[in-house]
Amino acid sequence: MFALVESGSITQMPKGNKGITLNNVQYPAAIYTSWSEAERNAIGIYTVEIDDTNKKDEAWYINTNISYAFSGGKVKGTYGSATAKAIADSDAVDDDGNKIKDADGNQIVNEGLKTIKKRMINNQCAGILAPSDWMVVKATETGATLDSGWKTWRASVRTKCNSMQTQIDNASDVDALAALFTYTEQEDKSITRPLGEFPVKA
Repeated sequence: MFALVESGSITQMPKGNKGITLNNVQYPAAIYTSWSEAERNAIGIYTVEIDDTNKKDEAWYINTNISYAFSGGKVKGTYGSATAKAIADSDAVDDDGNKIKDADGNQIVNEGLKTIKKRMINNQCAGILAPSDWMVVKATETGATLDSGWKTWRASVRTKCNSMQTQIDNASDVDALAALFTYTEQEDKSITRPLGEFPVKA
C-alpha cells in the first residue's frame, strides 16, 4: 500500500497497480516495484507502514478503521482501540432506545458471543451423535438392547457438551471466553484448549 504526500498531507492512496501523474509527469506502475523507497519518496510517494498493535482477533473484537498519518518522513496506518463484542444477549433497540419487536410482537434479541458459542457446541454435539442415533431409534422402537459401550459413550458426549456450556456461561468477559477456545502447547507437547474436546468412541 502506498500514499501520496503533498505539502505534508496525504492526498491519495495509490493502489500500486497503475501509473500516476504528478506535476504533469506521467510515472509508470513500475515505480512501485522497481524504484527504491528513497526514489519514491523524492516524488512524494511513501510505502504505508501498518501498526497493528491495537488490532485484535475479529472473532472476539470489533476493530476500528485504520487511520493514516504522515510524520517523521513516514506514512503510518494505525488502529484505534478495539471494542470487545458483547458476550451477553441484549434486547434490540432503535436509535431512540425503544425496543424493537418482530411482526408477531416478540422482542428481537441481539445474540451475544456466549449464545453463539453455545449453539456452536450444541451443533457439534448433535453432529457427533447423529451417526449413531439410529441405534437409539431401533432400541426404542423394537425394544432391542442398546450396546452398553455406545450408550456410555453417547452419555459422555452429552456430559461433555453440558460441561463446555457451563464453562462458556462462567466466562467473566470476552478475553476469558476467548481463552477457552485458545489452543496452547503443553509441557508434554500436546496441543490443548481449556474448553477441552468431545470424547472419541473407542
